[in-house]
Amino acid sequence: MVKTAKQKNIFADKATLIPRMMLVDPQKKWVVRDFTGPQGVSLGMAQEVLAAMDNRGYVERLRRGPASHTILTNPAQLISDWTHEYKFELNQTRTYFSSDRHILEKIKDYCKEDRYALTLHTGANLLTSFVKTDDIFLYLHCKDWHKELLEMRQRLDLKELVRGGNVHLIYPFYKNSIFFNAQKIKGFSVVSSLQLYLDLYHFQPRGREHAEFLKGSLEGKGRRLD
Repeated sequence: MVKTAKQKNIFADKATLIPRMMLVDPQKKWVVRDFTGPQGVSLGMAQEVLAAMDNRGYVERLRRGPASHTILTNPAQLISDWTHEYKFELNQTRTYFSSDRHILEKIKDYCKEDRYALTLHTGANLLTSFVKTDDIFLYLHCKDWHKELLEMRQRLDLKELVRGGNVHLIYPFYKNSIFFNAQKIKGFSVVSSLQLYLDLYHFQPRGREHAEFLKGSLEGKGRRLD
């Protein structure tokens, strides 16, 4: 019996840098080395991910010697399949409570711009104002999660309750790619529109409703999930 090579999981953390990059510029003719470098992936990973994307029908690979390239041909199916592979619950979330009405602004002032990014309803509402909520969800980029989390709690007076809370600090499942294409909206750092959509899609309450509203709102402005 002939064994077939295991196909690369394109929805694993670092591997997603490739579809994320392609979705930002879906008309581009991509070559393997576009995905390599300090902020990218290895040459081998790039080749494996592109092969897997080709097998799943997301891209078309044209092999013409020095003119060889890859084009993203089915972004809608790529994103649809991604939502089935990913759920927000893959992240680790610590929940605390603050009675401070200005806690979101204080979090922004405390965190450097590249050290946090809002997500879920918190981030999406800056684009849509669609779901009324007092809960705050944000990813943190920490070198020492436990130490920096403790310092942040002490500085911002975030209280740990037996149950519940309104400030949700997230250690990302996508450690290498969660901040890719992060955006600044109304002075706040927010994950990419694509990541907002992925996080919201299976989230309760009203996550999928908000995800689809966000997508429709962007499309109405001539923008994409990227």
